[in-house]
Amino acid sequence: MNARKHLLLVILTIGCLAAATAAAEEFKVGLVDLDQAINSTDQGKAAREELSRKQRDAEGQLKPLVDKGKALQEELKSKRFVLSADALRQKELDMVEIQVQLRNKQQELEGQFKVDYERLVGPLRTKLLGIVEDIGKKQGFSMILERGTRGMLYAREALDITDLVIQEFNKKG
Repeated sequence: MNARKHLLLVILTIGCLAAATAAAEEFKVGLVDLDQAINSTDQGKAAREELSRKQRDAEGQLKPLVDKGKALQEELKSKRFVLSADALRQKELDMVEIQVQLRNKQQELEGQFKVDYERLVGPLRTKLLGIVEDIGKKQGFSMILERGTRGMLYAREALDITDLVIQEFNKKG
């Protein structure tokens, strides 16, 4: 028997043994919706409230620029035919400048929001993953998958352990 056929036979044998071993054990699968779990925990609710407050503050910072842009746009619209070519060009440049300032401020605030989100939600997610792992080990799960991950098209509701994860999280505080 040549080496290639021998290797193929060994691989098939190992695959069959692994399948037989897996079949002999109970195969227990669980699902968890980490986003739902984060949003349902007491700490997650507090984080969501703080993020909402920060979002409102960010919108408040953008509002003056938006209002200034709208006012200038209305002025341009109403005075377009009475302004000199130089004055019109200057107003259009002012409009472009406001748009650039607005875009830069939005990017800055989005970056800050991402940092705040990671600071507030990152530790909760890490703690939840630890709880999921503990539940998996204690209750004999073969695997626990995150609901909504790529490739998951259907799962029975009976497999969902999100509520259990939330309860354990809230117990540990």
